[in-house]
Parts: sequence; C-alpha cells; structure tokens
Amino acid sequence: MKNSETVIDNNHTSKIKKESKLSNEIQSTIAHLRKYQMLYYIAIPGILYFIIFKYIPLMGSVIAFKDYNIFKGVFDSPWAGLKHFEALFVNPDALRILKNTLLLSFYDILVFPAPLILALMLNELRLAIYKRIVQTVIYMPHFLSWVIISGIFIGILSPSTGIVNQFIQWLGGEPIYFLGSEHFIRPILIIAHLWQSVGWGTIIYLAALTAVNPELYEAAKVDGANRWKQTIHITIPAILPTFCVLFLLQIGNFLDFGFERVYVFLNPLNTVNGEVLDTYIYKVGLQQAQYSFTTAIGILKSVVGLFLLLIANFLSKRFTGNSLF
Repeated sequence: MKNSETVIDNNHTSKIKKESKLSNEIQSTIAHLRKYQMLYYIAIPGILYFIIFKYIPLMGSVIAFKDYNIFKGVFDSPWAGLKHFEALFVNPDALRILKNTLLLSFYDILVFPAPLILALMLNELRLAIYKRIVQTVIYMPHFLSWVIISGIFIGILSPSTGIVNQFIQWLGGEPIYFLGSEHFIRPILIIAHLWQSVGWGTIIYLAALTAVNPELYEAAKVDGANRWKQTIHITIPAILPTFCVLFLLQIGNFLDFGFERVYVFLNPLNTVNGEVLDTYIYKVGLQQAQYSFTTAIGILKSVVGLFLLLIANFLSKRFTGNSLF
C-alpha cells in the first residue's frame, strides 16, 4: 500500500515539475518576444513574402501529376500519375534542351572561381585609387539589365560593324556571324554572364578579406613569408568559408540557368544549342498552355538541385568543415 502511495506521489511530483518547467519556458519565450518585438515586426514583411510567393504556390505543384484543365481548376482536374515526367524523358526536344542546360550549368561551375581569382589579384594592389577604379569598372555591369547586355554583345559581335569581326578582317579572315551560329552561342552565354556577375562576386570576396587580422600578415613577414606564401597560407584559408557557401548556392541552382540571360540572345539560328529549360518552360508552358508538363520540368529542376546541394553540402562539411547546414 505504501509502495503504491509512493509511486503516486512520485508521479504527481514529476507532473508538477514538468508543468513548472513548461510554464517557465512559456514565460521565457514571452519575455524574449517582448524584448525583441521590434525585430520580429521588421521580419514580418519578409516572412509574408516567402509565405505568399514561395510556400502557397507550392500547392500548385500538384498539377504536374494531373491533366490540368484551366476551367476545372487545380483540384478537379483528373489525375495523370507520372505521365508528364515520362513524356519529359521521351521527348527529343526536351532531352536536347536538358543536355544544353546541363552543359551550360557545368560551364558556369568551371568559371565560378573567376571572382575569387580577381579578388585575390585586386587584394594585392597597393595603389588605392587604381584599386577603386578597377573595382568600379568591373562592378558596373552588375547594374545593367540583360536586354542592355545583349545589345552590347550584339553590337560587339556584329558581322558588319562589330569590333571583333573588324579585328578578324584586319588579320585577313572572314567575318563571322557569332550569334547566328549554334557553335558560338554557349561560349557567348557564359562570357556574357561572367562579365555581368564577376564584379559582384569580387566585392563579396573583398568584403570577406577585410575580416582578416592584419597581424597575421605582419607575423608572416617576420617569419620570412613572401606575398605568394601569405596568399596561400593566410588569404585563401580566410576566404574559403565564403567561397564554399557561394559554391553550394551555385550547386543548388544547377539546372536553374536563368530565363533572361538566355532568351535575349536566342534566335532561330542558335536555338538548337542555346535553348535551356527556363526558355523551354516559357515557350511550351505559357505559349502552348502545357501547364502540367512544364510544372513537371520545374519539379525535376528542384529535386535535382536539392539532391546536388545535399551531396555538395555533405562533402564540403566533411572535407573543409564549412557547410550551409
């Protein structure tokens, strides 16, 4: 009898302790919210943005598994299973465009270290005014729209008045219609994006370099390290975490090559090698109203990006100690 009463008392005591602990946690949370309420108020627009424009539209992804009818709506359209995903892998146009996207995204990865290399070069400049001028010049294209950038490249590569073809003719060659050839469209897309984005990436890396303790360089000089060894053993390790984070974000958007940067360069002569999934979604989804098929393409892009991001994040965390999560 006493044992049963002891068990009841212990259970009652344990219950009281749990309730007390829960009450303390609630009070602590309320106190925290009151203390930082202004920060939470400021965060509300950002939270609403993601809820309205990112999470709520996710419900529409279900049409990838349906034969979507605009008049029946999302939920009343008949189910189609994986039909649209199967169509993606048997459609020759879709496979060709998937190949283009994979190749262009891979080329983007190859030139990804360019801003890092440029930042390291700028970091070695000792003349401050020259350094600022170079930074301003390479950063300016970041503010230009892709329509303007395409106009600049069309003018530069023009077969009649472009400076590139004038140089080729000066060397004794024949003018080349670069944007009218399927063999040149991929390099043009990569170079145009590199010119537009390299300045922004360089600014990010230079900002990361400002956090390096100058005493490390002074200690390295005392130990007899030259500028090259200081870069290898101090600068690069300091900038490596920033590089890893940006690289992981790039991997996460592997198939998301971008609509604007491609569409403004496309014409009937270079579409074979230039069209990517984003422009194909626009053409087939919006112009031909194949909403379910293009939604399936969008889901495929997201799944592949997530899969690659998880792998890259795991490898980065294992070998460098830096990761997104």
